[in-house]
Amino acid sequence: MKRIDTKLPGVCIIEPVVHGDHRGYFMETYSTKAFADIGIDTVFVQDNQSFSSQKGILRGIHFQNDPMAQAKLVRVTKGAVLDVAVDLRKGSPTYRQWVAVELTADNKRMLFIPRGFGHGFVTLTENVEFCYKVDNLYSKECDRGIRYNDPSIGVDWGEVNEALLSQKDTTGPMLDDSDCNFMYEE
Repeated sequence: MKRIDTKLPGVCIIEPVVHGDHRGYFMETYSTKAFADIGIDTVFVQDNQSFSSQKGILRGIHFQNDPMAQAKLVRVTKGAVLDVAVDLRKGSPTYRQWVAVELTADNKRMLFIPRGFGHGFVTLTENVEFCYKVDNLYSKECDRGIRYNDPSIGVDWGEVNEALLSQKDTTGPMLDDSDCNFMYEE
């Protein structure tokens, strides 16, 4: 596995080793040892998968408040997305900054997003299968989101003319109006 750090400390791209031949390919998508070797000691407890049928579906920016915050390891098994992580930790030197990474079934990249960050993605193709591992169970009471187009964050979602959004994502608060409770710890 290869780790590529982003401008947001802790958020990193993971490139798996892909073994291919005339029959197809094989790759290891997760191993506690391989991840520990590249500095990620997170213990994942739940796997999730979503399907998006159309290009331009935007999901996010989502997170779970403490004490049920989640680190995520995300990847695409079919199609392509622009995946975004936003630093939501008050007091962080990178507070409100974001990174975007194209994840596709072809490039097989994964993105690791630590606790304290919001997450979202927009589909770049039709029929996207999106998989993610999380290190904490889902909590309806702690489930939160902020508006994808919050001007204080300014995420560039690329060439999305009219994003297809859920009701939750359409009416989510701006970060300043949210009860996000992440605090930066050195």
